[in-house]
Amino acid sequence: MKLSIVIPCYNAADTLGDQLEALARQDWQGEWEVIVADNGSTDDSRAVAARFADRLPLRIVDASARRGAGYAYTTGAAAAAGDALLFCDADDVVGEGWLAAMANALAEHDFVAAACDMEKLNEPWVRATRANTQKTGLQQYHYPPFLPHAGTSTLGVRRHAYEAVGGFDQNLYLLDTDLCWRLQLAGFELHFVPDAVVHVRLRTSLRAIFRQGLAWGEGNVALYHKYRPLGMPRLGRFAWVPGWLALIRSLPLWRTRGGRARWLWRFGWRLGRIRGSIRYRVWAL
Repeated sequence: MKLSIVIPCYNAADTLGDQLEALARQDWQGEWEVIVADNGSTDDSRAVAARFADRLPLRIVDASARRGAGYAYTTGAAAAAGDALLFCDADDVVGEGWLAAMANALAEHDFVAAACDMEKLNEPWVRATRANTQKTGLQQYHYPPFLPHAGTSTLGVRRHAYEAVGGFDQNLYLLDTDLCWRLQLAGFELHFVPDAVVHVRLRTSLRAIFRQGLAWGEGNVALYHKYRPLGMPRLGRFAWVPGWLALIRSLPLWRTRGGRARWLWRFGWRLGRIRGSIRYRVWAL
């Protein structure tokens, strides 16, 4: 089974080298390739990738026709020659033994996810912005809860399963959760691979943290709108009240840098849900 590692890339010159270096150190005897799908970078991302051409079975493909990670993932997957696809992010770093662990898992299962680590690449105040919900198992939280899911940069899927559901929905922000749910609804169980670890890099500016929370909140409502007819539980009319009260009570978090970041992410998420409820015409506050 040949494996294709797909890395979407947009202006990631500062971090892409760390990811490619980690991939160059992987020890697996099977056939594999690395596809860097450049989403129209204006920095030195392509040059950074090219420096690894003699150390990795690497190809750079043009994914600049449409901006967005979904398009880059899709373009990279279409260019890949592997029987199975592994998705990585240009600002994360795969752990030692990641490739072998994922390959072994894909030899037995159609759909798998690695574990997340948030310690290695993030300062303590940055880690305080979000809980690691994929450290010891699949992500179970959603609002409201539905099926297990995992982050895109941790996923591995056999090509026939990926193509059976039509790949990524590029119109959704939370395209990883959506892919996980569509695959499971199509009969492909998602398996957790604890021996495969991805070191995740979180955002470090308060503006970026707030904007991510905003996008995740709206994206969450988009999923609620899409999956409510497919069995996702309905939200109660006043389900939003405890969350907003907790946000108000947590204002003392502003005393610390990490607390401010955590509060802004939660605030952005709540505002995003309002924006999503208006956009998709559903009550999902």
